[in-house]
Amino acid sequence: MAPSSSLSSSGVNHISNPCVYERKSRFMKWLSKLFKSGPSRAVGAGGGGGGGGSSSRRHPQLLGEENMVSWRAPSRSLDECPRADKEKEESDHTMQLSQSEDWKRPGGYKWGTDNDWPLQDNLIPPGYPTYAPPQYPPQYYHRGYRLCGGCHGDIGYGNYLGCMGKYFHPECFRCFSCGYPITENEFSLSGRDPYHKSCFKELTHPKCEVCFQYIPTNDAGLIEYRCHPFWSQKYCPSHEHDNTARCCSCERLESRNARYYCLEDGRSLCLECMESAITDTGDCQPLYHAIRDYYEGMNMKLDQQIPMLLVERQALNEAIVGEKNGYHHMPETRGLCLSEEQTVTSIQRRPRIGSHRLVGIRSQPQKLTRKSCEVTAILVLYGLPRLLTGAILAHELMHGWLRLKGYRNLNPEVEEGICQMLSYMWLESEVLPSKGMMPSTSAASSSSSSSSKKGGRSNVENKLGEFFMHQIANDASPAYGGGFRAANAAVNKYGLRRTLDHIKLTGDFPL
Repeated sequence: MAPSSSLSSSGVNHISNPCVYERKSRFMKWLSKLFKSGPSRAVGAGGGGGGGGSSSRRHPQLLGEENMVSWRAPSRSLDECPRADKEKEESDHTMQLSQSEDWKRPGGYKWGTDNDWPLQDNLIPPGYPTYAPPQYPPQYYHRGYRLCGGCHGDIGYGNYLGCMGKYFHPECFRCFSCGYPITENEFSLSGRDPYHKSCFKELTHPKCEVCFQYIPTNDAGLIEYRCHPFWSQKYCPSHEHDNTARCCSCERLESRNARYYCLEDGRSLCLECMESAITDTGDCQPLYHAIRDYYEGMNMKLDQQIPMLLVERQALNEAIVGEKNGYHHMPETRGLCLSEEQTVTSIQRRPRIGSHRLVGIRSQPQKLTRKSCEVTAILVLYGLPRLLTGAILAHELMHGWLRLKGYRNLNPEVEEGICQMLSYMWLESEVLPSKGMMPSTSAASSSSSSSSKKGGRSNVENKLGEFFMHQIANDASPAYGGGFRAANAAVNKYGLRRTLDHIKLTGDFPL
């Protein structure tokens, strides 16, 4: 099973309601006050009704969490002198107080108009840190001076936005991702960069690589997904139980825009693995002989001609039931070294490809007898890519070599571990020829391998070989995984020949 991962957004805030200010010219302010106070002065000339005769100044009103200062014009008589000086003094004082209150205001981004309403922050899920921008000391500019944080131009009279201690023209407050203005009441903030909520989700929320939808959150509100340890394929946990096809070779799940091939025994094969798949016994013979030559090149010649057959899953499982010896890899065994006499049904003719299915397999029962030998045959599952088929053959041939050379009663960790070591070494010689002990055997590959016909392997096939090596090295089972790692340490320290001699004498790996 692929490992499970969860994500929680960190350092991201979802802010509601920007703060909009409106600035008017001094003349417009004076004219507005003149019209508003005119009727009151006409009635209150004798100091009477309507409150218009009072020249007392009202206190500034603090609006909600923003501490915005809203001033109303004081009522004054028309004969107050000097009018221009007092008007200028009052306007300057109002501007200074307004700017002072702006700088004291928290850096959160909110929305308001002249008729303010109660402001509420957007609910932030658990795990989101509270946004606390740096506090700037009050700064005073000369009247009418304010720079836009976007275009860096002067903000004249009219509406402007305040966010993170900066001011913006409404059209200059833009999404850091798409570059378009942010006009919604809510947006996401990462560091000091604003985003549309949709743009931020597109950038950060992982999508399933099977159904191509956003991976849903679990009951705790966290994004939980599965990720293949080698291919890094991310997918929804539900796809492990909804009958989504999984390649029997590379383990990747079938995505919605791809079609896997269906084998007659119920397995699925992806397009990349199908390119070099070996589907009948005849096609596999050149590869089998090449691996025997690989053994001979390491002074490990097999004196006995061991039959090799490609079989379906059912035939392999039946052979496992009748086999007394050996330790079998679960959940599915893909190869077997037989030591008992059995009748096995093997595939004799390559199946046809029709509508993403392999059909038309011709099989034939074959009686396997033991002739003064501990090994009767090697069975391999059909339909696997060339490198995986070769790795299985190298493993099973090592079982045969151990039995032919008199290695008796080995515990599973030792026998399976040294067999996995030979399988790994053969893959290494194919994928990384400069590190292998023998030349690559690709010249003797199966005729079904398209890469072999071109005289070399594709990058896709090499990547598959790296995956099969990764599988061997990171196997979690005690016999196959733990045994390989012990064998690898011994071979790296003492060499293959000395390790095999020590196993024959003691039944264990040298320390």
